[in-house]
Amino acid sequence: MLLLQGSDLNVELVFLCCLLAGLSICWFNTACFILCIRHFPNNRALALSLTVSFNGISAALYSLAFNAINPSSSNLYLLLNSLVPLVVSFAALYPVLTKPSLDHTPDNESRRHDSHVFTILNVLAVMTSFHLLLSSSSTSSARLHFFGAVVLLVFPLCAPLLVYARDYFLPVINARLNHESSGYVMLNIDELKNQKTSVSSKTGYEHMGTAKEGNTVRLGDEHSFRLLISRLEFWLYYIAYFCGGTIGLVYSNNLGQIAQSLGQNSTTLVTIYSSFSFFGRLLSAAPDFMHKRFRLTRTGWFAIALLPTPIAFFLLAVSSSQQTALQTSTALIGLSSGFIFAAAVSITSDLFGPNSVGVNHNILITNIPIGSLLYGYIAASIYEANASPEITPIVSDSIVCIGRDCYFKTFVFWGCLSILGVVSSLSLYIRTKPVYHRLEQDQVSLTSSYKDLDPL
Repeated sequence: MLLLQGSDLNVELVFLCCLLAGLSICWFNTACFILCIRHFPNNRALALSLTVSFNGISAALYSLAFNAINPSSSNLYLLLNSLVPLVVSFAALYPVLTKPSLDHTPDNESRRHDSHVFTILNVLAVMTSFHLLLSSSSTSSARLHFFGAVVLLVFPLCAPLLVYARDYFLPVINARLNHESSGYVMLNIDELKNQKTSVSSKTGYEHMGTAKEGNTVRLGDEHSFRLLISRLEFWLYYIAYFCGGTIGLVYSNNLGQIAQSLGQNSTTLVTIYSSFSFFGRLLSAAPDFMHKRFRLTRTGWFAIALLPTPIAFFLLAVSSSQQTALQTSTALIGLSSGFIFAAAVSITSDLFGPNSVGVNHNILITNIPIGSLLYGYIAASIYEANASPEITPIVSDSIVCIGRDCYFKTFVFWGCLSILGVVSSLSLYIRTKPVYHRLEQDQVSLTSSYKDLDPL
């Protein structure tokens, strides 16, 4: 809000406003991650992918609202960024303060129902993204698009009404069909579920701790800061993120300068990156849908998601002057980094504990400011070193480099680092694969025990 006062603001005040905005983003993201994990423990990957995906298209929503209301006012954009989060925060206060259910072992019907609901919400998210990414030139058309976006954003709020209607009618039908056998059997099954879960967790996790004491992380174990930084899995995970998703983020921050040096349209590249980053975030929930078919752990999908990044950077190094190669590489980097940003929260919860995910994930993403500073400094040094005074125009105090050599060495360097990220992610997958499969076997055996009790 302080930025609306005019151009007489000093640098210190602008820095303070940017600092507060950055801190608020961290608080928003952490709160959303914790809420998704606590309220949807069995479908947290679907909930997280949905949340992170909408985070990726928020800029498009603000731009559409700005163009629809008054595109000639530059202060309006700042006003929207100040008021909209405040109003939405108050509106979301009730579900935030609502305590999650203590039943962490819902039946298969409840899990299936939640999965269907999240699938519908993901479809609506895709529709919303396509709607927001439509460009419009006139104000009247922008207002029509903005109205449609508001409808698509409000429509998911009708989902609770459908759930309540379903829960109201189905118990009546089930009571008529199972009136003779719906007494004490359900209570006994619930007690047996708790007993089997307790026994399974003890035998499974203690066996793994005895087999590889102190060497391999155990799923679901809570990690303090000291224990976290002593784990090899954490540092493999940290390096994979540092040499994967962070490089993609730095690439997106330099898209304007990259497009200028190669003589391409920066708006087109930013749109391509944002669109594919959004779809990459949505695809982070695909492992939960395709788990029965491919039998691949989340860390395995994480390693696969890193593969397009080195391919894209080496393609840029070889043929960055071609428009098709530049756009294809940008799409691959956006898809890869979007998947990593969304999937990382679920992996952090799996490996280092769901209750500590708010702290542990923020420790993990400390690589983002470190990587941004390091990669950005290297890219800027190479950029300025290749700026020739004879062909480089000087605008104010900024040096502009034109040509393929401006980012050639940077692309090669980023490509080599991303290969290190792929190797680190593969090492993480190899170390955590037995733990994931052991937990899956325990869940299968527990489900078989439930089915054996059905005839009772």
